[in-house]
This record gives sequence, structure tokens and C-alpha cells, in this order.
Amino acid sequence: MTTTLGTASAAPGERDTGRLEVGETRDGSSFGLPVAVINGERSGRTLYVQAASDGDELNGVGVIQRVVPRLDPADIAGTILIVGIVNYHAFQVAEHRNPIDDTKMNRAYPGNETGTSSERIAAATFDVATRADMILDLHQGSTSRMIDEVRVRCGKRHRLHDDCLELAKVFGCGYILDQKGPDGQLARAAPDEGVPTVDPELGGAVGWDEESIRKGVEGVFNVLTYYDFLEGDATFESQTRARGFEQYGAPNGGLVRFQSDLGTRVDAGDTLFEVTTPFGERKAEVTADSAGILWRTRRLPQVATGEYVCSVATDIDSY
Repeated sequence: MTTTLGTASAAPGERDTGRLEVGETRDGSSFGLPVAVINGERSGRTLYVQAASDGDELNGVGVIQRVVPRLDPADIAGTILIVGIVNYHAFQVAEHRNPIDDTKMNRAYPGNETGTSSERIAAATFDVATRADMILDLHQGSTSRMIDEVRVRCGKRHRLHDDCLELAKVFGCGYILDQKGPDGQLARAAPDEGVPTVDPELGGAVGWDEESIRKGVEGVFNVLTYYDFLEGDATFESQTRARGFEQYGAPNGGLVRFQSDLGTRVDAGDTLFEVTTPFGERKAEVTADSAGILWRTRRLPQVATGEYVCSVATDIDSY
């Protein structure tokens, strides 16, 4: 059966790219999101993948750029639907939020087809995503430095929690954040429609990170193999799962100097960071309240009093 997504249309054994029209720009011209359809020769499940829901989170675009050329429809059972850039307006200006309505796109799901710019884009992509059997919503920590992780956002009491957790483990970044997310996230909204969804956060800060992109590419192929889109033996290892966090702010203004690297295990009382003057004079030392893993840190060194500095995962196990 031929599968269409926007202007992309592919019969079994074919692939196509095109645009999913979602509105008009300020000069009245139409715009569309870049989309791809890979329709396997054999029947099977449907996977939906999207990237750049937040416009400056580019590693997911890098993953798609590397994955799609490697997908031969002759080798695939099932269908892969891809929206390569979701937050069109923010991507154009390299910003996190949609500048048309100052909205963070990953708080707009399931969207509204007659609403704001972000709500319309969310509605259009949500309609496509919920045609699938599983969803990968590729992100990165654009405003922070962070480890590569996969987020399960539906909450532990959700009926699809185990399915989402399995999908996160199969993706295989090594770390899983298992914590109910804010309203409006795709990984919160899509499980309510019966579609297991995870939110891989591929590294942090702005721009390409080749190592995180490599992990993302491996993760996508892990999913394709495990769920029988591609032939092969899927193997995966136990992941470190975090379900709770302690956040640390700056007790003084100045420059932050970290004493531990991302992913490092820390004990209660270990120094996490110091705050110094521009001349290296120490103003404050902040230590861990509990044992855990340094999971996330601010990107820029300068801080004002009370400003966020880092997060330590404290409720940790293996899955």
C-alpha cells in the first residue's frame, strides 16, 4: 500500500521526500516541514521519528541526516515516517522557541489545528506521529550540558510505561531518565493515544556533537533491528536509570568551576563546583547533599546569585 506524508509518497519498496504544509510565513507564502517516507518491501510496523522540535537542538537533525541514506526499502519490513525539522521558524533563526508566538514547541502537544503557529505545527505532526506504532522524538540539552540519555515521560502509573521503558532501553544511550514530564510534551501526549514514545536527549549545548549524533544513529538502528524493521540480532545492555534529582544553584555570583565531570558518581559531601571571582579567588564551594550521578550542568560559566548550576541524579537503579 502506498504511504503518503505531505507531498512525499512511496509505494512498497520505495522512498520519497517532500514537505508537510502547515501554514504561511509573514509575507504570505506557504511553508512546509521537510518529511520523508521509507516504505519497506515487506509489511510490518510503523516508526515515526522527528527532530528539532526545539529549533536549536540540532543533533537530532544530524541523526536523521545520517540514518536516511542508509535505509534501503528493500531491506525493511514496515514503514518509517520522518519529520526532519519540526520547529520551522525557530530553526531558521537558530533559536530554541518559535519566534512567531514565543512558544516552546515541546509544550504544545497534542496541538490545535486552528490555534497558534506552534499549536498548528504540533497538531500536524501529532496527527502523523499517532499513525505509528512507536515514536522517537529526538532532542538535546540546548541550554545545558548533559549526558546522553533517553527520557520516558509518561509517568510510572501510565498503562504504556513498561512499553516506553523498553523502547528507551532498546535505544540504548546508557542512561534513562524515568520521570513524568510536563504537559504538552510529545512523549507525554502520544502514550495517551496508545503509542509508546521516548525522548532521546542527545548530549547538550548548541550545535553538532558528533559523538552524541553517533549514539543517536546507533539508537535508531537498535530500534529498527529489535522491532523487526531490519533483520539482525538486537543486543542491548543494562541502562542506568534515574527517577529523582537534586538541583543546585549558585550561592554567590561569579564564575563556576566544576570539580566533577558529567556522568561521574559523587558521594554526599563531595565538591560539585566552586564559584570564583574573575581573578580565581574562591567565593563559595558547593558539595553534594546525597550520593548520585552528575547528570546535567549549565553551559556558561558565569552565574548570578541563585542561578541554576547543575543537577545530580539520586534515585538510581539499573534496568
